[in-house]
Amino acid sequence: MVVKKAVITVAGLGTRFLPLSKVVPKEFWPLVDKPVLQYIIEEAAASGIKKIIFVNQPHKEIVLTYFKRYLAKSPGLEAILRLRKKRHLLKDLKGLERISKRIAFSQVLQKKPMGDAHAILQAERLIGKEPFAVLFADDVVESKRPCLSQLINVFEKYRKNNPAAVLALYRMPRKKLPSYGVVKAKKIEDKVYEIEKIVEKPSASRAPSNLAIVGKYILSPEVFKCFKKAGRGMQKEIFLSENLGKMLQEKKPIYGCEFDGKWLECGNKIAYLKSNLYLSLKHKDFGEKLKKQIAEIK
Repeated sequence: MVVKKAVITVAGLGTRFLPLSKVVPKEFWPLVDKPVLQYIIEEAAASGIKKIIFVNQPHKEIVLTYFKRYLAKSPGLEAILRLRKKRHLLKDLKGLERISKRIAFSQVLQKKPMGDAHAILQAERLIGKEPFAVLFADDVVESKRPCLSQLINVFEKYRKNNPAAVLALYRMPRKKLPSYGVVKAKKIEDKVYEIEKIVEKPSASRAPSNLAIVGKYILSPEVFKCFKKAGRGMQKEIFLSENLGKMLQEKKPIYGCEFDGKWLECGNKIAYLKSNLYLSLKHKDFGEKLKKQIAEIK
């Protein structure tokens, strides 16, 4: 496995989720019965990641606090749960504890909101010279095989070509494309593409395809040079899609993986509610009860 580290960006201001996000970061809003962020961490763990680096903002201590408290031993609570025969809750409580035995967590800070590429750049010292994953904390994928694992497979297969990146791709209705980054791409095998161009939020009529970029990437450490060059001597936002576009112009190979699975967006209120409802209706404990409750609503 060549990709062992993952950067998870949690430094956003969560403006789409105000006013609640001012108190509870959007990454910790529940998606059914656990925080959105936990889905992302479980995906990383299931994909063989050994180290997770959070890019956080100052004064947002809840990220590491959550994991420290989650992983801490709670003999009193566990004894009560056993006494009350709440073994399913004990199982849930132990979920991240098992993950912690395989993954090390660390954190770097993005002191000013200067774009997603700038956030990723803050992790350069901890990444070193290795290829690494980037996971946005509001993009959850339901799949049999983790989405990130699918991306890693493509990166490893084409590693001899020194790819600058592998992007996660998802087919969207054309009317929705103006809200996303969209690629112009050449298919080179089933579900795998060579990216030719990235167009950010195109009109539906001018979109080069219906393949939208999802917030999951494998990046070469070479991207750090590009990020630093873009931000040199300037106090401006540095964006990932823009810099990947520059690398394409320099003939750096970038691949896309149209992953198997369902993209569950959580980046705005209506998408979050829709994803919550979708997973809740499928939940083994809540699904049937919720369907009955919905049927009773007039």
